[in-house]
Amino acid sequence: MPVINRVSALKEEITEWRRDIHAHPEILYEVHRTAALVKDKLIEFGCDEVVPGIGRTGVVGVIRGKTNKSGRVIGMRADMDALPMQELTGLPYASKIPGAMHACGHDGHTAMLLGAAKYLAETRNFDGTAVVIFQPAEEGGAGGKAMVDDGMMDRFGVQEVYGMHTAPGLPVGAFATRPGPLLAASDRIDIAIEGVGTHAAKPHLGIDPVAIGCQLHAALQTIVARNVDPVHSAVVSVTMFHAGDAMNVIPQTARLQGTVRTLKEEIRTLVKKRMAEICDGIAKAHGAKITLTYSDGYPVTVNHEAQTHFAANVAREISGEKAVNDNAPPVLGGEDFAYMLEARPGAFIFLGNGDTAGVHHPAYDFNDDAIPVGVSYWARLVETAMPA
Repeated sequence: MPVINRVSALKEEITEWRRDIHAHPEILYEVHRTAALVKDKLIEFGCDEVVPGIGRTGVVGVIRGKTNKSGRVIGMRADMDALPMQELTGLPYASKIPGAMHACGHDGHTAMLLGAAKYLAETRNFDGTAVVIFQPAEEGGAGGKAMVDDGMMDRFGVQEVYGMHTAPGLPVGAFATRPGPLLAASDRIDIAIEGVGTHAAKPHLGIDPVAIGCQLHAALQTIVARNVDPVHSAVVSVTMFHAGDAMNVIPQTARLQGTVRTLKEEIRTLVKKRMAEICDGIAKAHGAKITLTYSDGYPVTVNHEAQTHFAANVAREISGEKAVNDNAPPVLGGEDFAYMLEARPGAFIFLGNGDTAGVHHPAYDFNDDAIPVGVSYWARLVETAMPA
């Protein structure tokens, strides 16, 4: 069963919504314009309930099928927020907001779920209830957790929940997913080193935090290389190293920051433990003070097996057997849909964006040719899960 004809007819309209959202990106929870647009569209479509303000600035719409003999309630989620970066696409609908850009496809996610809401509210060819979830603050603000903590799942009776994300490099119309861990836990590290500052010509009178920082950076890489079982995945990346302001001064302090990515909780725990031990050991070896601040970020995004197989089968109905990979390798990026999958069974799937710039790149743009495929996936997911 290919792309739905009615959805194809809606492509131009949905594209207009997408490009309007793209031109007006909003950061984290400050998605007021986008949330208002979503709310107004859901009301216009005739959704049975439209509730703003869930998880601060999230919006939830409820669409009831022709019947409700099954009593089933399926949730579908799209994220609305953009990234704090400058767009370099040069497109006619490029960001009008300096320092803000839709570089992760959330404009497309929102537009596609709006398109599905319009279609489902028109046809209502299902037995049960569809809940469309528009979430703020995926990009570091844990908006998914905020909506769950706000009681969304219980309030709307959500029994299963599904998410979708654009995937540059995957052909348009293709899907990829897997049961189990799909995306990594994404944690932050902040390491403060305090030595003893001195003149650069008299290093013997000081304790050099730059030299300590270099040694610490190298030692942290041994966690993955020598402590983590090679059959498991982990990433320890120090991405910032700040120290000193003058070429002839050994500074008093240095600071390292970065990220840790893991796919299993036991590996996450091991990395934390070894990182603390290494910081303590190097501090003692040099007579310095090292303070490690390890901040847990999003948990591992773990797809539930039955729901993943179901989602993959729906994708096959739209795009065909060869266009769906249901055993894709995990990705070490993070995603706060993980919190929704901790609250309810469900699955996250990737939708191909074609040969484009990668996400979080200033030249990225969501591929509008993917819209009919994504909207059809959402519509068929509801109609297949809750057949009329």
